[in-house]
Amino acid sequence: MTKLWLTRIQPHLHHRQARRDLSSAVALHHSLMQLFPDHLGDQARRKAGVLFRTEDTGPTPVILLQSHLRPDLDKLPTGYATAATKELTPLLEALRPGLAVRYRITANAVRKPGHTTRAATGAPAVIPLTGADADHWWQRQAEEHSGLHLTTAHSTPLDTARGERAQDKRRITHARTRFDGIAHIKDTELLRQRILDGIGRGKAYGCGLLTLAPASRHTP
Repeated sequence: MTKLWLTRIQPHLHHRQARRDLSSAVALHHSLMQLFPDHLGDQARRKAGVLFRTEDTGPTPVILLQSHLRPDLDKLPTGYATAATKELTPLLEALRPGLAVRYRITANAVRKPGHTTRAATGAPAVIPLTGADADHWWQRQAEEHSGLHLTTAHSTPLDTARGERAQDKRRITHARTRFDGIAHIKDTELLRQRILDGIGRGKAYGCGLLTLAPASRHTP
């Protein structure tokens, strides 16, 4: 089974680069990729299995970084953050059909208009979804493509992930919605693959990381 690591990074807000990274999904992506070997070549993020998201639910932001390779935390700039890594492989091995889990994902919920609609209306390549439309998007992703059966689902709109790519100055924008709840596992292998690969668009910029934890048997 592919090894999997989860790193919890708590940036120090007095550090200039940490503040910059928290304000730019592109800058944060580049800083996190510095923790992995330089020789990965094209598709380095995919080869390292890097997915991340920023958690803003506590008193200070926390970055969760998932990867197939163990990151070298010594490459973090001095004073940038407090960080620790743990192996997630035992969690993958413990997944089984029927198991109740708590889930969380920050996702880029979008819809692609048809070619005819785009030609007739000039619609963008993807349309961000909000409210009930975003909820329906997550239900389809979870139940049809991720091996989960949702028991509860709560959605929270988040600020758009933004940044500017250095190589071509192209502006990056990804609408984000956080989904939390309880689910039961239907298809273990499919779920493992979605955990490893991520879900939806914007994976390089803080979207698509699905995290799980065992749900209490007393959870309603």
